[in-house]
Amino acid sequence: MLLIKQLKGCAFLAFEEKQSWLIDELCNYFGADKKELVFYGNLIYWQNDLSKNIKPFWCSTVYIEPFTVTFSSISEAASALKQMQRNWAPYQYVFFRRAALVQKKLPYINLKDRIFPYTLPKTPIGAWTLIDENTMIASAKTSSYLPCGRIKFVEDHENPPSRAYLKIQEALVHFQSFFGDFPKENQRCFDAGASPGGWTYVLLQLGCFVLAVDRSPLVDNLMSNPKVRFLKHDAFTLKCEDIEPVDWIFSDVICYPERLLEWIKMWLARPNVPNMICTIKIQGKIDWEIIKTFESIPNSYVIHLNYNKHELTWLHKGTTNIEQNNL
Repeated sequence: MLLIKQLKGCAFLAFEEKQSWLIDELCNYFGADKKELVFYGNLIYWQNDLSKNIKPFWCSTVYIEPFTVTFSSISEAASALKQMQRNWAPYQYVFFRRAALVQKKLPYINLKDRIFPYTLPKTPIGAWTLIDENTMIASAKTSSYLPCGRIKFVEDHENPPSRAYLKIQEALVHFQSFFGDFPKENQRCFDAGASPGGWTYVLLQLGCFVLAVDRSPLVDNLMSNPKVRFLKHDAFTLKCEDIEPVDWIFSDVICYPERLLEWIKMWLARPNVPNMICTIKIQGKIDWEIIKTFESIPNSYVIHLNYNKHELTWLHKGTTNIEQNNL
């Protein structure tokens, strides 16, 4: 017999290997009592209605209006979801084969790895999870239009000099979604802390000119690229007037968030502010107050990327409009 039961609160799906950080965020930032949390693999259900108004950084998607479905057959489970809406994506931690059979009976959605450049979907998608053989927790409404809230790219294991290229690819996809802007051919980019060149590599693929600054060189094929100008220097000690105007600033520098914020404020004080994408490296326990400061900067977002480690990413839409010349 089919039984659908609406639940209070929300369920939060942690990014892979980030469950402990999500628990810490829910408890120490949002005030959850760990005893109130119910765990379904990386999915954490919190029945407190306060959870309706939050989107934790370490959560890839929120089951905003969760419910349980108790069913007697695979067909019945799929039918219950299809009657609510078309698009459903699975998150599974048990009963993988049974879940695959349910998903097969649902309308097709693309769960394959994406090819960059990629535009985020604009169609809502639900999420569902088997918690035993005849029960699922699901939500037709989620906080992301991506399946499970995560982007995974088809990887190039030969050409990029580091896996950091995946991080900038994902950041650029989100930047385009938030602000409708994307690096264009012959735009000028400043890559701070560029070595060995993962971010520079992606920007070159998009046709940009890159000023790459680091105390260590890039890989040889990037150093010899005519669209790259390399400067051996500590990027954070450069003043705005030390470099020519740029359209984009990128930083994946390992530093304390306080130092990054100070450097960012220098650029924000300019009359024309470039678009900016910077990695906030978390040093030990998170200082939530400084994260709030990054969030409070106008025209900015702070997000956790699927390809971030113990990091957050700050995205800022600037005001720069410069003539396109070589660096």
